[in-house]
Amino acid sequence: MQEKINKLLSELTLEEKASLCSGKDFWTTEPIERLDIPSIMVTDGPHGLRKQAGDSDHLGVNTSVPSTCFPSGVGLASSWDRDLVEEVGVALGEETQTENVSVLLGPAVNIKRSPLCGRNFEYFSEDPYLSTQIAKHHILGVQSQGVGTSIKHFAANNQEYKRMSVDTLVDERTLREIYLASFETAIKEAKPWTVMCAYNKLNGTYCADNYKLLTEVLRNDWGYEGLVISDWGAEDDRVEGIKAGMDLEMPGNGGLNDKKIVEAVKKGTLDEKDLDKVVRRILKLVFRGIENARDMNYDKKEHDSLARKVASECMVLLKNNDKVLPLDKDKKVAVVGELANNPRYQGGGSSHINPTFLHNALEEMEKLGTVNFAKGYDANVDDPSQKLENEAISLAKESEVVVVFAGLPDRYESEGYDRKHMQMPENQVHLIEELSKANENIVVVLSNGSPIEMPWINSVKAVLEGYLGGQAGGGAVADILYGKVNPSGKLAETFPIRLNHNPSSLNYPGKENKVCYNEGLFVGYRYYDAKDMDTLFPFGHGLSYTTFEYIDIEMNKDEIEDSEDVKVTVTVKNTGDTAGKEVVQLYVRDIESSVIRPVKELKDFAKVELVPGEEKKVKFILNKRSFAYYNVDIKDWHVETGEFQILAGSSVVNLPLKAKIKVNSTRKIKKLFNRNSTFVEIADHPVGAMIVKQITENMKQMFNDSDIFNENALEEMAATNTLRSLITFGAMNEEELQNLINQLNA
Repeated sequence: MQEKINKLLSELTLEEKASLCSGKDFWTTEPIERLDIPSIMVTDGPHGLRKQAGDSDHLGVNTSVPSTCFPSGVGLASSWDRDLVEEVGVALGEETQTENVSVLLGPAVNIKRSPLCGRNFEYFSEDPYLSTQIAKHHILGVQSQGVGTSIKHFAANNQEYKRMSVDTLVDERTLREIYLASFETAIKEAKPWTVMCAYNKLNGTYCADNYKLLTEVLRNDWGYEGLVISDWGAEDDRVEGIKAGMDLEMPGNGGLNDKKIVEAVKKGTLDEKDLDKVVRRILKLVFRGIENARDMNYDKKEHDSLARKVASECMVLLKNNDKVLPLDKDKKVAVVGELANNPRYQGGGSSHINPTFLHNALEEMEKLGTVNFAKGYDANVDDPSQKLENEAISLAKESEVVVVFAGLPDRYESEGYDRKHMQMPENQVHLIEELSKANENIVVVLSNGSPIEMPWINSVKAVLEGYLGGQAGGGAVADILYGKVNPSGKLAETFPIRLNHNPSSLNYPGKENKVCYNEGLFVGYRYYDAKDMDTLFPFGHGLSYTTFEYIDIEMNKDEIEDSEDVKVTVTVKNTGDTAGKEVVQLYVRDIESSVIRPVKELKDFAKVELVPGEEKKVKFILNKRSFAYYNVDIKDWHVETGEFQILAGSSVVNLPLKAKIKVNSTRKIKKLFNRNSTFVEIADHPVGAMIVKQITENMKQMFNDSDIFNENALEEMAATNTLRSLITFGAMNEEELQNLINQLNA
């Protein structure tokens, strides 16, 4: 292919090169018939194929062909199951290939900074490690079928409000450890064919024109060799975008930006070599798509069955008091709520799928038990209906268990706008509260794309978080409620009690086209951990119909160099009477650090299946990155020599197993001192220690007969003084101070 591309580059005119840099229309690339350069199609994902039926319109919103609607991103991540996500990817790849599409636009891996982001249902997690692992296997699955992916939205696109113009201001360390880390492993190890750059600015420069982001980080640091595609309409300055490494602008623009490219090359403001790099990557993508295309068909019923299986693995049992679940098929069950037979199974916007089938929970429950239905509320309004509530309450009084289907209607969350609050509609909240007075056995099944407040939580026996379960979500809910499937999902995000508990709440969505990520590293559970704050439901939480015991944790070494790996083995046992799956979570804590670090961070996980009485040894491998933080001074990941704690358990707040390891750094960072270095900073240096001791003694003698400062105050003052104070208080002149600094830095 390389030889073919080289030949084409030599034959393309400047105008033809420029024409390749943007789409032909909304979904396809520009062909050049003269040189037999074909056009390929890209189209929306990521949890299903959204390919327009017939000709493309200028907005890309015409009816799409039927395809399998799998659970959205938040659900897939809640499975914590790499293999399952890869299986979904394979199915998506088959459907994409069947429709002659070369690139599926997804997965979406932006961090869930705030529960209010309108697109949170598409995104995986608040944790970058979990997010990038799920993304990696999603990509591997799709691309195994000879079609590409487009990991998105690169980078720090964490809100819909002013997404086309907002400037995301985030420090380098936070960017690397949280927002870029969500992309990094997936890009390095799964090698998506394309990376989609985001709409927003990042630290002052639009992502599409951001050389540091697209060239220095993506290509130079991470070694990415694929193509960068713009989000639709994200490009601001096409010439600067080419210089930055932004390859394919989408959608087509009628040749307007092509002319700017040609003019810039002719004027010498754009080096044609930079244009050639972009064209080379575009040609590589086009021919890769053509060469991997093949005739394929898929079985719609098989994919629907897979969607049901996947949905059942993604749902999270949040609460189950008195073992009210699973339901007995002989019990009289009241099903209440419009969402039971008019399901909300996906989010709004570019990922909206035209499903091949659609199953609702009410019909599926009727196949498994004795149920009666009452609507309870109108999903199109927020105000309670006395008539609908009375009908539901009457039914509840006649039933043994009440299953309420509630959550967020379509109008509450979608791509394009953010939520204003975390509340459910008033009519649903009021209904749950009234039903709990009529029947003590209330089960709530939720359909929502992101966390909600639950003022009614203490009035209900059980809560099943169904998220947006895709076309077969209704069947999966029935399977779990009646015990055909043992729930095994875990939360990939924290549910705060109230919105103002979230760390971003004071700086969301920003002012004057700027949003400052002042919470830094403390996103999601990292913040709640540091604040020792109660949450409604913690990160990693999820119940089962069985019980698990964490028995033992072992390591093959108790001291390593940071260049070595350590093997960790966790023994877990099913102590209940039902087969089930447990997600074993492994966290690492730096016991003592010279830099600010979270209390602990997720570094690995595994989902294991156990029959009653069975125990398994779950093996993990931790490497340098598991213990490192991003050091902005050396522009690399760094491990400080010291002790680390390894913690294992079922959620971020339930980690019964602990072990300790010492990690020795193989890189010594030389600290450089200057006139503004403090005495405490030089105290570990032999010369500095002598200076600090002398200054402290002098200050004690100076204030010996004074009651202005006590001894502790004098020591603290001496420690925090800067070297330049030696001049201020007459201990040295400028030349002597510079000699001292030279000694310290020698």
